[in-house]
Amino acid sequence: MCDNFSTSVFINCPYDPEYLPLMRALIFVIVYCGFTPRLAAERTDSGETRFDKIMELIEACQYSIHDLSRVKAKKIGELYRLNIPFEIGLDLGCRKYKLPNKKCLVLEASRHECQKALSDLAHVDLKHHDEDSESLIIAIRNWFSELGVDDLDGGAKIWNMYNYFWADFYSEREKAGFSHKEINNTTIPEFLKKIKPWIEKNS
Repeated sequence: MCDNFSTSVFINCPYDPEYLPLMRALIFVIVYCGFTPRLAAERTDSGETRFDKIMELIEACQYSIHDLSRVKAKKIGELYRLNIPFEIGLDLGCRKYKLPNKKCLVLEASRHECQKALSDLAHVDLKHHDEDSESLIIAIRNWFSELGVDDLDGGAKIWNMYNYFWADFYSEREKAGFSHKEINNTTIPEFLKKIKPWIEKNS
């Protein structure tokens, strides 16, 4: 078990371009609340199997957030990708058989949507975000509060801070010569590196 197990949060979420604004907000609120986001995109090593990487991350984190907001295929004939529910199963199995003090949150786009698609999650407390970054930030902030994290700022303030951060980040990258496309597709390690120093400077 890693030294920062108690403050690490495994993120299991979509990686499609439409989800990127939500992913950035998700990463920001986790850092703002004093935790460390961990996700598969934090590093790329072609010699490492994705399964081994996912298991390493799951076992290194006391907390996990799984976003099942992509439970529907977008068009007829399109296959629904099963990576996210598969990783939920790995995480819940780890909690059941190895690390019983792990805490888990499952997110959905609309209320009760996931339970229709994955009936094994019936009677499990879920939070929904309606595909809205502000709602997502509030849901994550409230989850940490429910787990006993004290002295958290309100969701509205965190949302405002995120918007200030993103404006500063965008401006800084633009001045450094990055194109709009490059900025909007900033790698996760680069994005993560900027958040904590900005919060410390502006809080």
